Amino acid sequence: MHIPDGFLSTPVWAGLAAVSAPSIGVFARRAQAGLQESRVPLMGVMGAFVFAAQMVNFPVGAGASGHLVGSTLLAAALGPAAATVVMTAILAIQALVFQDGGLLALGANVFNMAIAGVLAGYWPYRLLAGTRARRIGIFAGGFLSVLVSACLCLGQLALSGVKMRAEVLGLAMLVFVITAVLEGAITVAVLSALERINPQWLRVETRKNRPVLTALAITALLLAVAGFMLASALPDGLERVAGLTGLEGKEFHVLQSPLPDYEALTLENPWLRKAGAGLVGLSLTFAVCLVLGRWFVRWRSA
Repeated sequence: MHIPDGFLSTPVWAGLAAVSAPSIGVFARRAQAGLQESRVPLMGVMGAFVFAAQMVNFPVGAGASGHLVGSTLLAAALGPAAATVVMTAILAIQALVFQDGGLLALGANVFNMAIAGVLAGYWPYRLLAGTRARRIGIFAGGFLSVLVSACLCLGQLALSGVKMRAEVLGLAMLVFVITAVLEGAITVAVLSALERINPQWLRVETRKNRPVLTALAITALLLAVAGFMLASALPDGLERVAGLTGLEGKEFHVLQSPLPDYEALTLENPWLRKAGAGLVGLSLTFAVCLVLGRWFVRWRSA
């Protein structure tokens, strides 16, 4: 669902950039006002975990694959404002360092996944958080976060003049619905696993939450350096649509990223290429999210 440069028309990507930039500023101010200092390490670890999870594609049928987006997972753990900032940081790192998503299309990707995706995922979770149907709310949040992001993506392609036959649109929606179902199921599984480690993990200070942070960090590390060995080689949903609508081959790159396609090209061993790139991305995401969290806390104190 990471839109590359070349798929959207100039009015569409420029308009979405003009909307996304000030919106992220508003969310950053809200995150700064509400973020507790004890939550800053969780912000870094959750960002790293979601980055690593997005590297692992799984088959969803119809010749396509998908991956965890993590919008609802971030929103449940950090709140919607901080989750939006963390997702924006992940998308920016993916575009700048790994050539995953375009730089000109970054505003569109941020709008789809970091703003609309997080809010769509948070509302069902928040609505049912204090009830017996909490897991249903988590699943619905994961499902809606992906479906809303996907529909916005398809709508933006249509506004850019991309023509889709009915059968192509139907195939795209099937792929995205299956991906959304898996997103919901994975989100429920991850949050349930963390609650088994510490039922109060969302409400305790850092030193009492180390088992959860350690579990997330270890899992993120394994996904980043070895998850690619289990990942599907099938194109993701958007790439599948591009191949069926004549978009394939129209993407371009504003600048050459240092680790394109999540590979450290300076290394000779294929495994080390992937693992090295994953480790760099994991470390960079953790550091950026941690710095942002500490900055928010100091900004509020100042």
